[in-house]
Amino acid sequence: MGPAGAAAATVRYLGHGPVPVAPPARPRLRCVPEDERAPVDPAEFRRVLGNFASGVTVVTAPAPEDGPGPAGRSDSEDGPGPAGYACQSFASLSLDPPLVCFMVGRSSTTWPRISRAGVFCVNVLGAGQDELCRAFAVSGADKFAGVAYDPAPVSGAPRLAGAVAWIDCAVHAVHTGGDHLIVVGRVTALGTDGTDRPLLFHRGRFARLADG
Repeated sequence: MGPAGAAAATVRYLGHGPVPVAPPARPRLRCVPEDERAPVDPAEFRRVLGNFASGVTVVTAPAPEDGPGPAGRSDSEDGPGPAGYACQSFASLSLDPPLVCFMVGRSSTTWPRISRAGVFCVNVLGAGQDELCRAFAVSGADKFAGVAYDPAPVSGAPRLAGAVAWIDCAVHAVHTGGDHLIVVGRVTALGTDGTDRPLLFHRGRFARLADG
């Protein structure tokens, strides 16, 4: 083929546009069948992972737009008030864009409320807020009874008084992770009071940073 023929072939090729490339096959997700022994004992898993000290948060969501309803139902799955639950598994994820994430059990009755709202606020608890954390860890109670809070500036989710930091977010993505869901939030506003030390959780107990 001479130069003219090669040029003509090139023009014909380019005229068809880019050649489509098939995306790579997605990895096959494998679950442990009920008749197969789990790779590690759940109690041992919990014991060993308990050595990882973490902060403690309360993740909240605003009340539905149809407004408040009967007292005592502020945090049930279909309740009219704000929602919230104690969450240890929270972390920063990305700087650009600003993303955070938390993990929530699939059986959580609070997660459907957060999911429907599409927004949430992460409240980083202070060293003296262990009782507040216990209150938000209880299922089926009015968790906000007697709790002081104001609306976060963008989401309107409860921003708890006394929290050392707060992160206002919109739900960005949700991924499966075994018996939990991995919720990614895009940060819309955040702040800190800078006056207290955070509450820690280590080996099944609350802890505080030592002086010095």
